[in-house]
Amino acid sequence: MEIAHILVLIFSFTILLVLGVPISFSIGIATIATMLMGIEGGPALTTVAQRMATGLDSFALLAIPFFILSGQLMNRGGIARRLIDFAKTLVGMFPGGLAFVNTMAAMLFGSISGSAVATASAIGGFMVPTMQKEGYDLNYSAAVNLTSATTGLIIPPSNILIVYSLASGGVSIGALFVAGYFPGIVIGLSLMVVAGVIAHKKKYPVSEKVRIKDGILRFLNAVPSLFLIILVIGGIVAGYFTATEASAIAVLYAFILSVLIYREVKWKDLPKILLDSATTTAIVMLLIGTSMGMSWLISYENIPQNISAALMALSSSRIIILLFINFLLLLVGIFMDITPAVLIFTPIFLPVVTQLGVDPIHFGIIMVLNLSIGLCTPPVGTVLFVGCGIAGTSISKVLKPLLPLFLAMLIALLLVTFIPSISLFLPKLFGY
Repeated sequence: MEIAHILVLIFSFTILLVLGVPISFSIGIATIATMLMGIEGGPALTTVAQRMATGLDSFALLAIPFFILSGQLMNRGGIARRLIDFAKTLVGMFPGGLAFVNTMAAMLFGSISGSAVATASAIGGFMVPTMQKEGYDLNYSAAVNLTSATTGLIIPPSNILIVYSLASGGVSIGALFVAGYFPGIVIGLSLMVVAGVIAHKKKYPVSEKVRIKDGILRFLNAVPSLFLIILVIGGIVAGYFTATEASAIAVLYAFILSVLIYREVKWKDLPKILLDSATTTAIVMLLIGTSMGMSWLISYENIPQNISAALMALSSSRIIILLFINFLLLLVGIFMDITPAVLIFTPIFLPVVTQLGVDPIHFGIIMVLNLSIGLCTPPVGTVLFVGCGIAGTSISKVLKPLLPLFLAMLIALLLVTFIPSISLFLPKLFGY
């Protein structure tokens, strides 16, 4: 691609974002503007629309609306409260235990809903007021909630791992799901370590001590919710159904649990839940479609090959290249939402890392973990905005308590990046 085309693509996209244009429209308009520059001997402008349509024509993407719907049902079905009670039984007795409870509950709920935004909303709605009532700083409580919510993008089922599978050309969704467990736990433990240090420093109180009888009762109440993890992931690993089929089963199970067993979702609530799910799905699919159009344009002009050659010329060291890619992805995550970032930058960086011997499954986890951190940063961090909105505080006030938690996430990122077995142990164990 000529320099002029690159500049048009970058600057038009940046200006549109600054003007507040939704990111999906910004991507599509920037792509069309670049095409209008006239690529000599290139394809017609209608190719962008064609690529958007064919990009969405994937059986794997059918899992996304189902997982979104199951997440909506679980978000309103009383599952978050039961998981919080269960988490209190496990870690509530430690000093500053409510921060541990928030983190563990987010990991559990995220592993069921697969959505960071839903997790920040559902868990934060209960935990932030409770932490504030127990004497925790409001902004610190919000920071713990929104950072721990990102574990739901790593711990399966995760919609963004499905998107990565599409962008990578067919990496097994089941393998990616299984690979996400240990990295997600590493992030959660890293956040808990920092929370423990802060609790000791600020002398935050011990949460309620749960009697054995009450603890068993809370565990039994949480078992139906936790069983969804076994049902979905166990079925995929055992080969009983695909990830797409698992998403439909997740909807059925979430419906039975929320409507028929817990009865916290009323029949009259279902139309609103379906409408909200359809709206979210439409936003995600439009992002995917426009991102596929831009990704095609980048690939058509051999940008991935040129960047790959430039990076390999920069250094032959695997460590240096991975550090550089991590740095670039962290920057990308600050300014771009995770879905288009995965679709656009996977074809660029995946050929580079595969030349260095990095497993595509491992790189998928690295990439999603990188971009998850961006969801907690301004100016476009969706989880940051949701977390601050739930807590009723401002982004400027949350940034200071966020810094040590960011450091914990960066350390977890480095561990996952340079210890491949954290991501690859389970996929190899299950034969992927």
